[in-house]
Amino acid sequence: MIVAVALGLALGIQAFLVKPYRIPSESMVPTLQIGQRVLVNRLGERFSNPEVGDVIVFHPPAGAELNNQCGAEPVDGAPCSKPTASRADVNFIKRVVAGPGDRISIDDGHVILNGKRQKEDFARPCGGGSECDYPTEITIPAGHYFMMGDNRGSSDDSRFWGPVPGKWVIGDAFATYWPPGRIGPL
Repeated sequence: MIVAVALGLALGIQAFLVKPYRIPSESMVPTLQIGQRVLVNRLGERFSNPEVGDVIVFHPPAGAELNNQCGAEPVDGAPCSKPTASRADVNFIKRVVAGPGDRISIDDGHVILNGKRQKEDFARPCGGGSECDYPTEITIPAGHYFMMGDNRGSSDDSRFWGPVPGKWVIGDAFATYWPPGRIGPL
């Protein structure tokens, strides 16, 4: 009986409150390393919207995990402005860099938000190339969020597959619990 109750509580906590996730790629380096594990608040996103700077887990648009498919023909020099209509079954973890109604462009991997270059000490340089510069500004649609990895040169993100609808957000990552040397808040 005790084992059944404990198992039920553990499953309930993961389903509705806090869920652990493992970092699968280098897209969030240096903030998060491959194999590092984070805790994600699943309850908070039901009551509040993500904010610029939050690190969140979400379902990307369909096509994001394989071929960076955009939901609209990108305007020359602009990041993808529209996701595909359906979501992928995988989970991604990225940082929110723009929210609904914000205007965004990218200069050498740095976010230009509403005309102002953002201070992003957490971000790794992009390293040059066409995926680093999107000088043509787009406006984020209502209810959507523009996501980017902190490792700008090694991240497949909203630049390529568009803003993510808020209803696809799973929750915000608030702490790391593995490896022991990196335990702490995000």
